[in-house]
Amino acid sequence: MSASGGTKAIVAALGANLAIAVAKFVAFAFSGSSSMLAEGVHSIADSGNQGLLLLGGKKAKREATPEHPFGYGRERYIYGFLVSIVLFTIGGVFALYEGYEKIQHPHELEHWYWPVGVLVFAIIAEGFSFRTAIKESNEIRGKLSWSQFVRRAKAPELPVVLLEDFGALVGLVLALGGVGLTLLTGDAVWDGIGTLCIGILLVLIALVLAAETKSLLLGEAADATEVAKIREAAVDGETVTSVIHMRTLHLGPEELLVAAKVAVQHDDTAGEVARAIDAAEARIREAVPIARVIYLEPDILRTSTSA
Repeated sequence: MSASGGTKAIVAALGANLAIAVAKFVAFAFSGSSSMLAEGVHSIADSGNQGLLLLGGKKAKREATPEHPFGYGRERYIYGFLVSIVLFTIGGVFALYEGYEKIQHPHELEHWYWPVGVLVFAIIAEGFSFRTAIKESNEIRGKLSWSQFVRRAKAPELPVVLLEDFGALVGLVLALGGVGLTLLTGDAVWDGIGTLCIGILLVLIALVLAAETKSLLLGEAADATEVAKIREAAVDGETVTSVIHMRTLHLGPEELLVAAKVAVQHDDTAGEVARAIDAAEARIREAVPIARVIYLEPDILRTSTSA
């Protein structure tokens, strides 16, 4: 599965969240709905998240330096991890606190048409953003299920935007339910319960994002399909007869390090081995374009070496 930054999806989500945040705060000012306040903070947090993702993508493009010889590709992972922390601390914890306060001290919902109108608008806007993220993800998802895509994607941006938009849509439905039940029953506690549910949802999404981006930060290997392509491309059947062992590591979403020990014929000359290694590197780069850094060590295949 190739990596993609999903810049279009990030920009679409950023524009939608900024517009929605303004609308939610206006609705809160007129109605006093805690669900609206929690959702407004949620949208601000989401906007900050998309800003961090764009910043990480820009920083990751910097050229390698002597201090960082493999470049800055992992900047995208770092900012993806920061997004999960921001989503948890700003969005989730605030919503939990606001929901608890509203349940403890409920007050009448005023001008109900403001929050209802804003929630309907927000659902439409978030739906557009979510549709954009799905469309961009489908271009690289292949036959993977959505859960597999989120777990295996090497670029953090699209999974982050997908989960953010999904969480936002569910949160909006919860907020609409809280406001609706408050209007039907006359009990403002339902507004607080809806806010608590939004907070729990955001915390769960943040934990999933943190776990996935932590794995990327620690360093993930290429997926099984790419490993198979690299092994096949490395062998020419003449000078390079097999791959004794190999390690791969993502230096960034679109940059892969390949280190392998390959078996060569015992009577090959140094020149023949050098040419075979160069040819193997070219074949690997053609088969897996993101294999940017390749180290191949020739050796004579022995039983002990193979083990």
